[in-house]
Amino acid sequence: MDSLRRGRRRIARLTAPLRSRFASGRAARARAADRRPRYDAHGLPIFEEAPGEPHRAPHPGPDGSPDAVAPASGPHSPADVGDVGAAAEPAPGASAGSSAAHPVPTADAGTTVHHSTAGVLARPIYTGFMFTVGVGLALLLFYIGQSNTQLLIWIGAALFIALGLDPIVRGLERLALPRPLSVAITMLGFVGVLAGFLAAVIPVATRQLSTFGQSVPELIDDISSSDWFRRLDETLGLQEIVDRELSRFVADPTAVTDALGGIFGVGAALLTTGVGLLVVLVLALYFLASLPTMKAWAYRLAPASRRPRLQHLGDRILDGVGQYVIGQACVAVLNGLVAFVAIRLAEVPFGALLAVVVGILAFIPLVGGVTGGMLVTLIALTVDWQTALTFAVVYFIYLQIEAYFVSPRIMSRAVRIPAAVAVISVIAGGALLGILGALMAIPLAAAVMLVIREVLILHQDRR
Repeated sequence: MDSLRRGRRRIARLTAPLRSRFASGRAARARAADRRPRYDAHGLPIFEEAPGEPHRAPHPGPDGSPDAVAPASGPHSPADVGDVGAAAEPAPGASAGSSAAHPVPTADAGTTVHHSTAGVLARPIYTGFMFTVGVGLALLLFYIGQSNTQLLIWIGAALFIALGLDPIVRGLERLALPRPLSVAITMLGFVGVLAGFLAAVIPVATRQLSTFGQSVPELIDDISSSDWFRRLDETLGLQEIVDRELSRFVADPTAVTDALGGIFGVGAALLTTGVGLLVVLVLALYFLASLPTMKAWAYRLAPASRRPRLQHLGDRILDGVGQYVIGQACVAVLNGLVAFVAIRLAEVPFGALLAVVVGILAFIPLVGGVTGGMLVTLIALTVDWQTALTFAVVYFIYLQIEAYFVSPRIMSRAVRIPAAVAVISVIAGGALLGILGALMAIPLAAAVMLVIREVLILHQDRR
């Protein structure tokens, strides 16, 4: 036993320097870990009080949160320090690492150090790199969007149609039908109604358009031989101006070439419209079938604590958009039918073609019906003023009935925004994307107003 004890003591004496070296290495690593800056989940540095360092209370930032570190009164506050160098010295008992990690305001500057500024200054290379990457991604997204404007318009139209048909699908689901079957029934009904409308209107509209094209010379002769045109011709010399411009057009070969190019451009535009309609219908089918999954994934991008609130607001916005699309479609159909009846009563030529134009323009909120009525009234003036007056009286009386009785009932569950905001939104949307932009402008404006009312205003009221 004695020999064993002596052996253990000898081993302990021999390994004592090695164990001391290992212990000092662990202490050095621990001190290095204490000096290493740590960051929270938002990428901001975490400051810790060092032993013996005076306490510095958190200073409220602009939004009321502890955004900055303000010096408290103590032996090392700037008021008690005579020069800058003394103000920058660490407190007694504080290590060099904790002094570097905890910024102390100087007496010369008298400013506080914000967490966000400290985070940027602590990692300048990382911050600069991420800023450059962000700018590059923004430019890339802008280039992609600019190069695929037509595709983005098709996607927006398809999503708009899907949101408009979603209330019908949910209504069929309440009748115990599965969603795939409800989507199939809704899309077949939509395509069937669209095909039936086009099959009924296109032949009549084409025939009347051809008749209108053939009657243009006769119409020009009637206008030229009218009394009011003769008076204008005597005053301004209109006939001479028209003859000179026609002669110049016929003598210029580039003008004829441009006209033929315009004809081919119309053909290409019709082909593009057909392809776009097919793409929009296919995309609308896919969007309608996968709309619940798309909404679920979009809501999961938000934090779990805010997800119920986001889901509530998102469902309200999407339901309002769907009800608005259905309501506006009903209003447009009624406009077209009333315009057709008024055209028949007034005996305005090309009734079916003009009724289709009025119905399409009625999809534009607020101003579409008025624009269509004024267009038909101007065409009716080519017959006589009694015809134009008859149509205007019937149609514009209906517009008043629609504004006060029809639209409020149809749009009661859709969107509610002030009239001035609606007009501005329609004008801006029409200037950006035409009829589709004008149609989408009001629900988008309503969504923005809902977010402002339910999020921003409530946040301001709680402050």
